[in-house]
Amino acid sequence: MKSITILFLAFFSIATFAQKDFQGKAMYMSKTTMDMSRFGNEMTEVQKQQMMNRMKSFLEKTYTLTFTKTESSFKEDVKLETPGTNGPMWGRSNGQGSIYKSLKDKEMIEDVEMFSKRFLIVEKMEQPQWQLTSETKQIGNYTVYKATMTIEDKTIDFGSIFGRRNNNQTDDKKDEPKMIDVVAWYSPQIPVSAGPDRYWGLPGLILELNFGRTTMLCTEIVLNPEQKIEIQKPNKGDKVEREEYNKIIKEKTDELKERFQGRGNGMGGGRGRF
Repeated sequence: MKSITILFLAFFSIATFAQKDFQGKAMYMSKTTMDMSRFGNEMTEVQKQQMMNRMKSFLEKTYTLTFTKTESSFKEDVKLETPGTNGPMWGRSNGQGSIYKSLKDKEMIEDVEMFSKRFLIVEKMEQPQWQLTSETKQIGNYTVYKATMTIEDKTIDFGSIFGRRNNNQTDDKKDEPKMIDVVAWYSPQIPVSAGPDRYWGLPGLILELNFGRTTMLCTEIVLNPEQKIEIQKPNKGDKVEREEYNKIIKEKTDELKERFQGRGNGMGGGRGRF
């Protein structure tokens, strides 16, 4: 009789869990490497290392992904910077931005503040063309599976503002779409189609992501916390589409580049504003 009771309670718990709104939080750390060759021979190795040290807060960050079965919000963690170690003001997140995804509405909204102005970049979510593989590995207590795809990188390359142009690069080559390879490791043990940054669409939460020069790794997961998660859809800022936003930012970065080059490649250019 006791074993029957235990079995019944176990079945009841599983049924109850299945009916609950599945939600959670995942914390990620990211690291991005920088192509220092873009600066040519005008900087010594010591100067390049000094720049890398100054940009550490820009290249190494932590994020929190909150998710339910139908929504998610990916946000950079706010942290105080050590005086004198902050990176350049251009392109640096101030911890207020986020990426919101709604599987129900098939909508992605990127909340970003750039050049002292706030934008809401609105995009329709199209199912990513992931290639699923049978390759697995362990991340913490989770078995993760490898998925890959190649996509066009539509984001702004802020590093090109201060980099030297490759004289061998023709204008036609410059205008070609920039393609990047993406590798994701996801766990079906966490049954949500969510992931860090702009990535999603796999049969399980993405715990590790590699794209371009960036790697993101999940360091902590909290599932079904006692306090219910409320995900807020961004609503403050100028709504723009991705192409319109890129055009606006390109105009501002071209302006910054002219200032930068006009000062003999010095770092003393003023902060761009609208």
